[in-house]
Amino acid sequence: MQSLYRGHRFPPEIISYAVWLYPRFALSFRDVEDLLAERGITVSYEAIRYWCLKVGETYALSLRRKQGRLGRRHLKAAHYRLLRDLAFADWREVSCVG
Repeated sequence: MQSLYRGHRFPPEIISYAVWLYPRFALSFRDVEDLLAERGITVSYEAIRYWCLKVGETYALSLRRKQGRLGRRHLKAAHYRLLRDLAFADWREVSCVG
């Protein structure tokens, strides 16, 4: 996964965080730019767009492979929370965060 980040000015943790924010909360690239700016990270929305195009599909494919086809409405709350915790653990593994 490290080769995805080769040649980028920012560390993998920042790139993966930006790529995660964009689809997770249905934000625009400029919204992600603003959220990062609040944390003292100056990056253009064009860079975020590029990261999402380059890295985002790799994340999505990796997460989809690990995700089942069960819908939320068919699960009990405790089982859903367990699956959600496992999904977050997978995300940390895939995104190099943690």
